[in-house]
Amino acid sequence: MTHDEEMIMKERELVERSPLLDGQGQLVQVGWARQPFLDCNLEEARFYALRPFQRFRIKRWDYYGVTTPTHYYSFTLADLGYAGQVFAYVVNFQDGDYHEETLTIPLGRGILLPRNSTEGASMYEGDKARLTFQAQPEARRITVAWPGFGGQGLSAEICLDLPVDHESMAIVIPIGFKRFYYNRKVNCMPASGWIQIGAERVSLDPDRSLGNLDWGRGVWEYRSFWVWASASGFLEDGRRVGLNMGFGFGDTAAATENGLILEGRVHKLGQVDFTYDSSDFMQPWRMVSADGRVDLNFAVSGSHRGDEPAGHHQRGSSDVWPLLWHRSYGRW
Repeated sequence: MTHDEEMIMKERELVERSPLLDGQGQLVQVGWARQPFLDCNLEEARFYALRPFQRFRIKRWDYYGVTTPTHYYSFTLADLGYAGQVFAYVVNFQDGDYHEETLTIPLGRGILLPRNSTEGASMYEGDKARLTFQAQPEARRITVAWPGFGGQGLSAEICLDLPVDHESMAIVIPIGFKRFYYNRKVNCMPASGWIQIGAERVSLDPDRSLGNLDWGRGVWEYRSFWVWASASGFLEDGRRVGLNMGFGFGDTAAATENGLILEGRVHKLGQVDFTYDSSDFMQPWRMVSADGRVDLNFAVSGSHRGDEPAGHHQRGSSDVWPLLWHRSYGRW
């Protein structure tokens, strides 16, 4: 048995349902799971003596992406306690054009996010934008109306297929004292419907377009750093293949979020080493696992940097103002 295989065996796969937190605010289970087994009872959080102040530190977000042969589209609703964010961005793979718009909402007013990732609706309705993410028994429906986006307007009606046996990469890990990270990533959901920018409407073909979800809840340290890599695509024989890998914050002794996804089945990976140039994100990246099952080169087509009041992106620094992020895209 290789060292990496031993490390995977040490990672704890969760197979039983339970609350996320006990009555003292401690995690009931720590590890990773193929399905979201934990009830996200954030009302039991106990990291401040004055409990009314806890809401200002709890982070919640729903991030959806859609990959097509020519574009990547992303839509997010986030409540960070002291502020909320509604943002969307579009990447054109053909000409490299990138456009993002963000609404920052004081105290997250008007942003509604459900308790768990398996049910309910995530919603925001404001003067500038309306977004709804609806969880259905075997699908997710995304509705977007953003009239001023890019000076042209952005709208969408999208259905992402999510059968009950489609596996996720879910992790729950501690971050210091009574802080934690509970996250569910879903890759390779066949996408249908349409997305329209200005007068141009693009129809989504589920045999060529795939959706992904990043659903997160937790309490982080004041200063945080993380790297996240995600992909959803097709092999030459038509099978759906994806990956989710990352590192940064939290105690990953019991679980990492690293895995390959093939036809809706998660193949767990242990530790993955990232090599990249933090002074120039346009340089090639490499991701390697110790057992050799993963040895990937990532050729960057474009990279964008932002300094925002708050957010959830590829690379973060600081739990409060400001947040520095870098978002890179390309091909494996």
